[in-house]
Amino acid sequence: MDFETLKQQCLCCEKCNLCTTRTNVVFGSGVSHAEVMFVGEGPGQNEDEQGLPFVGRSGKLLDQYLEAVDLSRDKNIFIANIVKCRPPQNRDPLPDEWNACMPWLQEQIRLLQPKIIVCLGRVAAQRLIRPDFAIMKEHGQFVEKDGIWYTATLHPAALLRNPNRKPLAFEDFVALREKIQEVCQHTYVGEV
Repeated sequence: MDFETLKQQCLCCEKCNLCTTRTNVVFGSGVSHAEVMFVGEGPGQNEDEQGLPFVGRSGKLLDQYLEAVDLSRDKNIFIANIVKCRPPQNRDPLPDEWNACMPWLQEQIRLLQPKIIVCLGRVAAQRLIRPDFAIMKEHGQFVEKDGIWYTATLHPAALLRNPNRKPLAFEDFVALREKIQEVCQHTYVGEV
């Protein structure tokens, strides 16, 4: 299966009840040859309306951090969420919703073959890195699993609620840039 086929199948998904309340499936955005993948928890209202991940206020903040380390969803990364449809009132996804959506993310990871996955926030980190991941203690640290380097940073929405934590996230992005320079071949040279 190729990336476009996966996207078309995902856009028709009805594996859980979130399909009844969504406006759009939020498959993800970025380049299909990305060595660096960002993964959030799930779409919010703006994302549901536009069908794209991280497009509201938190998305604008994320884009500023990305730009600071020469990353862009248009040229060298891919951004997705674990849950592809917005939970009503932005509630946390339920276990059956996580479980229904995880195969989509797993297939995205399989097709992309990223060298680094950055979890955006505690919930994504606890699903992808370790169930007891402590975001305030462990953000910015890297762990290797199955040949992929995983790290987590504070969720942009959390940074909007607690602006005094923005320098912590910036340090995580600086560490990310260093890891990219260490393990990625084409993220910073503009060639596939």
